[in-house]
Order: sequence, then structure tokens, then C-alpha cells
Amino acid sequence: MSETKDHARYSRRRDMLVAGACGAFVAGMVGLSYASVPLYDWFCRVTGFNGTTQVATSAPSQILDRFVTVRFDSNVGAGLPWKFVPERTSIDVRIGEVVTVNYSVVNMSARETTGIASYNVTPLNWGAYFQKINCFCFTDQTLKAGEKRDMTVVFYVDPALLQDSDAREHNTITLSYTFYPQREPQRPVAEGRTGSQGRI
Repeated sequence: MSETKDHARYSRRRDMLVAGACGAFVAGMVGLSYASVPLYDWFCRVTGFNGTTQVATSAPSQILDRFVTVRFDSNVGAGLPWKFVPERTSIDVRIGEVVTVNYSVVNMSARETTGIASYNVTPLNWGAYFQKINCFCFTDQTLKAGEKRDMTVVFYVDPALLQDSDAREHNTITLSYTFYPQREPQRPVAEGRTGSQGRI
């Protein structure tokens, strides 16, 4: 009889341990799923993985004699009635030279619209060496009906590129931007009130 009770206690303890381990595993997986996006973004920005460019705060200390061709690509996502083009389709720049280029965007619709731009570079392994000093990306851009705006990108190609045997074999890099539609900014409640009843 005592052996039966001991066996039942052992079974309950084992079941509780298994249930606890499963719960911890599920909680860990949920936590990782929430952390995966910022971790992936951080990894891309540090390593240049998947063509993610780097952000610089100052110009490099040297400009080399080697030239590379930088191509400029522009795209607009579905649902955003904009015309978006670079001022030039390509330029030849020296490695380490700070360059300023403009993109032009026009709202072709009869209403105010908002978009936000993302970017990448190809070849993908050049992302770690394409340094942006100034950019219009990841910032809401709101254009009135028919409005035209010039947007500036300031960048340089890092001389450290020449130390990477895989990256230095290429002579052309493409900087690609895509604008996607954003929801219209919500107005404060007070702006939408009409009459004494306070209706919206």
C-alpha cells in the first residue's frame, strides 16, 4: 500500500516537473518571438547584413583614389499615389568621399497623403561599408495635394571596404529606396468637435 502511495507521489511530482518545463519553454519562445524583430534589426545594422546600411556622424579621415559607381533606385508601394525619382540614376564617387544626392517626390493625388521610406543596398555585403550621414528614411513624410519635395541623402563609401576581399571585388553599388503608404495622422479630439453637443 505504501509503495502505491509513493509511486503516486512520484508520478505527480514528475508530471509537475514536466508541466513546469513545458510552461517555461512556451514562455521563452513567446519572449523570443517578441525580441526577434529588434534583435534582427540590431544585427543587420551592426553587420550590414541583408544590405542594411550604416549610420555615420562624421566624414572619414581619408579619401582614396579608387572610384566606385553608385546607382540610385526608387520605388513606390501600392496605394501611395506618389511619383518618386532620383535626380541622377548613377554617379562615380571616390571611396571615402562625402556625397550629397537628392530624390524628388510629388504627391499626384488631390488629397494629403503620408508615406515612409525604407532602403537597402546591393550587393548585400556592401551594407556594412555604405555610411549614411543624413537620410529621409524611416520618417513620416506628409505631402499636400500636388506638393513636390526634394529629399537629401548624404553618404560615403567606407575605405574599410578595401580590407574585405569579398566586397572589394565589386565596382558598382545600388542604393534602393521604397516609399510605403502610412495611415493619415489622427487629429486631436478637440479639433474634431462641432457644435455645443461636442459631437465628433
